[in-house]
Amino acid sequence: MTEQENAPTKTTYYTGEAKFSPVPTSISSPVIKLIDKNKIRAVAVEAMHLQATQQMVLLKKQADLIMQQVKDIEERLKISELIYQAEMRFKPVLGQTYHLYQKETGGHLISIIGPDEWGKSAMAKQFISTVKLLGDHTWDVLDKAAFTSPDVSI
Repeated sequence: MTEQENAPTKTTYYTGEAKFSPVPTSISSPVIKLIDKNKIRAVAVEAMHLQATQQMVLLKKQADLIMQQVKDIEERLKISELIYQAEMRFKPVLGQTYHLYQKETGGHLISIIGPDEWGKSAMAKQFISTVKLLGDHTWDVLDKAAFTSPDVSI
């Protein structure tokens, strides 16, 4: 073995400019703290889970709203089918309000005459609801609380 191999190794120090030093070179140098990678990872994972949970809750609310809209459309279709099977002696106009009645003889009647506008013939009809013809030719029940029909439930 040579003398160079047996000689203790010298520690090399940073010899460049102090402002580029990877270690503090004086008391006034900024403190260099070690980074706890596990803590950074834990904070990032927690934030990720929080964000994902918030997004999932929002998407669930949107899905619930869409499902409620689907139910509303299904109900409107059922009511529309009932009304189109009813006796109608006129051509309905989009956006106009009409009144749906149950006839004593069975079946339904759609009329422009309101429940309090009938004369003596009102006894032959039972008022079900006030409806409006929408632009897509479906019917919307305007007074859902008063709607009573054994054929359709809303």
